[in-house]
Amino acid sequence: MSNLEADWLPKAIQGDQDAFTNIVETYQRPVFNLCYRMLGEALEAEDAAQETFWRAYQNLRRYDPARPFATWLLSIAAHYCIDQQRKRRFNTISMDLLPDEEVPDHAPTPEKVFNQLDEKGQLQKLLARLGPQDRAAIILRYWYEFSEEEIARTLSLTVSAVKSRLFRARKELAQSWEVQAAQNLPEGRKHESPAL
Repeated sequence: MSNLEADWLPKAIQGDQDAFTNIVETYQRPVFNLCYRMLGEALEAEDAAQETFWRAYQNLRRYDPARPFATWLLSIAAHYCIDQQRKRRFNTISMDLLPDEEVPDHAPTPEKVFNQLDEKGQLQKLLARLGPQDRAAIILRYWYEFSEEEIARTLSLTVSAVKSRLFRARKELAQSWEVQAAQNLPEGRKHESPAL
């Protein structure tokens, strides 16, 4: 915890509005970014970020100082976004329907896929295909660099469940990316056999 947080949190817990405003100003960008990645719409992300800070303010007395404040705050945002996604009742592919085979070695790494797709603005579309908790796990791992243990605490899962979700989500993203990449090939190259 930074020195500023150490000063602001006790004051905010005691009801100091200026201290809480400093906390909001410090964390508004990471909270908004998480909400945007999970919900895919800027207006919804703004609403979700506001709701996150409202819930954090209401529950500041429950915050455990042994836990990083950013992790606690982002877990509030992630849970709220998961709830919002469930309310929308997205039609998602059941993870049980995916084959159990390993992702081929020639498949791109998640980092490479994310960087390429993020540049093209296509990443949000692929993320939207994931279930809410899988999407949250991927976002927390690759955008916020949470460890598997931190993700497990944030999403109320076991570490093995997080590992499983990350594996399946990366596999689904890689497969979706390959399909999308094939669709974006020039018409003449779509019918070519892949090089061995």
